[in-house]
Amino acid sequence: MNKNSKNYNRMPKSKGIETATVYLPMECAKKIKHMVLQESNRQIIDEFLIIQGMKEKFLEADVSIPNKIVMFGPPGTGKTLTAFYLAHKLNLPLIVVRLDAIIHSHLGETASNIRKIFEFAKAATCVLFLDEFDAIARARDAIDEVKEMARVVNTLLQCLDEFQGDSTFIAATNLEEELDNAVWRRFDTRMTYDLPGLAELKQFLINLLGESESSLQVIEQSTPILRGCSFADIEQIILKAKRKVIIEDSEMSYEKIADAYKAYNPKAQQGDFKMSSRTSGNEEGQLVWN
Repeated sequence: MNKNSKNYNRMPKSKGIETATVYLPMECAKKIKHMVLQESNRQIIDEFLIIQGMKEKFLEADVSIPNKIVMFGPPGTGKTLTAFYLAHKLNLPLIVVRLDAIIHSHLGETASNIRKIFEFAKAATCVLFLDEFDAIARARDAIDEVKEMARVVNTLLQCLDEFQGDSTFIAATNLEEELDNAVWRRFDTRMTYDLPGLAELKQFLINLLGESESSLQVIEQSTPILRGCSFADIEQIILKAKRKVIIEDSEMSYEKIADAYKAYNPKAQQGDFKMSSRTSGNEEGQLVWN
């Protein structure tokens, strides 16, 4: 653990609650056991990790080291899990910011909370993760409460400019077109997420079901109906099917996955998201993917 590990217990508070949740590297490892990264994003992450291991050479060459990543794409495609993955690979705690804690109705409180959480991350080496980034980084000319939210964005820009040291900041959004243009320029690494392709879908199903002969046959049969689903949707569908296997003391089959697909109705889930980007799932695992 980092020599400043004691600082992780000194999380700033707002509204009487801590402004973030801390996950230690071992906890992060458990979250990513089924994770599948799209190839383009794996290359970006691999290069990022290589650079982190060559800091002295970059400093000698007077070349800046990337420490700010922004990820965008539809929900359930692995943005949040990427933050867990990076924290695990860097062997650092993951600090997941709670938007419900830092966003405050009182004048100036939101900006103050943002500064506090960035100061915390600078003092205690970590991976700082902020999901639904658009909530505090929206274009200043598109905000109703212009003065207050513009103040929030200005504070965020200052914090990003001042964010130096060994910590890494990761932001994720499903609404990249709403981000302020000045915010984009502060990030040295950008990652785009899409729904899983055929190869990624099959690999994810292997991770969830194994690769015995019977499992591979079920996977081959089930792949067509799962095309177009997010990783989070697929995980929930397979969980439903696994529960049915346990209840009936039977084996996994295409029919069980098809029934689970119909019961979960991922298309309806996606429709709900379109109506409100802040909706949250009510089953375990769904929120972690994002």
